[in-house]
Amino acid sequence: MSSSHLRALLVDDEILARVALRQALAKHADVDVVGECGNVHEAAQAIATLLPDLVFLDIQMPGGDGFSLLQRDAPAESPPLIVFTTAFAEHALQAFDANAIDYVLKPIDQARFDQAMDRVRSHWHGLQNHRSALTAHGDGHCVKRISVQVAERTIVIPVSDIDWIRADDNYVRIHANGSTYLHRETLRHLYESLDPAHFLRIHRSIVVNINRIREVHALFQGHAEIVLHDGTRLDLSRRFRNAARSALRLR
Repeated sequence: MSSSHLRALLVDDEILARVALRQALAKHADVDVVGECGNVHEAAQAIATLLPDLVFLDIQMPGGDGFSLLQRDAPAESPPLIVFTTAFAEHALQAFDANAIDYVLKPIDQARFDQAMDRVRSHWHGLQNHRSALTAHGDGHCVKRISVQVAERTIVIPVSDIDWIRADDNYVRIHANGSTYLHRETLRHLYESLDPAHFLRIHRSIVVNINRIREVHALFQGHAEIVLHDGTRLDLSRRFRNAARSALRLR
């Protein structure tokens, strides 16, 4: 990842739509377009080889929609930020459930696009700072407590008290000791600061404290779920099944 410029990939099956994206990006001198793709297969290959920081992603394309691209394995250390660009407003909730940074409707309005880029930069700089801090302190440096704002109070949650965490747009909901706290941070950023020996990602939207896991159940048609000590049942997605099998020593 560049320290000063964002490296962007444009994914849309319509050439004119990619031209419109380039025009909207023209006023953003800190963004370099490193590639263009017309379908999901090309995009998956480009992400693996070009390692872009940012992907502008259409939804309806030949050979699979934009959401199917997100089901594929992303670069483990630095998955790209995603901004959906589409003519269909009805997929917005699904997009944010997939941890997209923003959702821009076509035809692109420059003011709305600039707003999306402000959000992208905010997330990107936060990620840069977070990784710099981890590098400065070494790989063994993981957060021990998280401060959460609740009304006029700041509550400090020991990481060891966390049961599980769920993504909620650009926030996370932290479940700890029977209480739930809304915290302004993306799941990806928070997960990267946690000790991988104690926290496991089991779903695109869920991270769980390994010490809270009581059971793992295999369900029908390849699905599985994890049961915590308090009885909470959480989906274990296929994408994270191998990681869970290794971390929990499953057969």
